[in-house]
Amino acid sequence: MSERFKDLPEEKQISILKAAMEVFARYEYKKASTDLIASRAGVSKGLLFYYFRNKKDLYLTVYEYVKQIITEGVADSRLLEITDFFELVTYATMKKIRILADNPYIVEFSVRSFYSDKEEISGDLKLKSKEVIAQNYHQYFSKVDFYKFKENVNPFELFKMMIWLVDGYVHEKQMNNEPLCLETISSVFANWTGMLKQIAYKEEYL
Repeated sequence: MSERFKDLPEEKQISILKAAMEVFARYEYKKASTDLIASRAGVSKGLLFYYFRNKKDLYLTVYEYVKQIITEGVADSRLLEITDFFELVTYATMKKIRILADNPYIVEFSVRSFYSDKEEISGDLKLKSKEVIAQNYHQYFSKVDFYKFKENVNPFELFKMMIWLVDGYVHEKQMNNEPLCLETISSVFANWTGMLKQIAYKEEYL
């Protein structure tokens, strides 16, 4: 994020970021028009590029903004108190789904960024996604009771797999233009965790 953009009032920053998120959510990166973003944000295209070096810089700034929204919405004091792996993943996932259900452009933007391929920003996004997953795991799973796991199970690999399950589920709903129903997702996720717990936990902790 450029210093010029950071010097703007917060309200104006959010207005520009939300406009960019909407356009990047509706169109693939190459076809997302900076003219349309500027129009939605109520600024000139020249001013938009005064705040950002280029389209890629703007996109990655929106990515960080979306990450911040989700992190702030999910990471609360309760999250840091949970010691059971599956309870923690379930709690965080349901909070994330609530955010996505209330913010459709975040869903669309996240799906496009997650499945981005052969775009100018693809390499950066893949690197950032790996970093975010690792950071979240080390930050929020530090108090988890890992002794519950079987010796041949890698909790971090299981964590990544559960992220892929949820993202894939959300992506499918998005592709079929179906709403995110919290009750349905909660039921589906409970089935997943039940099966995975049988595979991952020692018998005495089932």
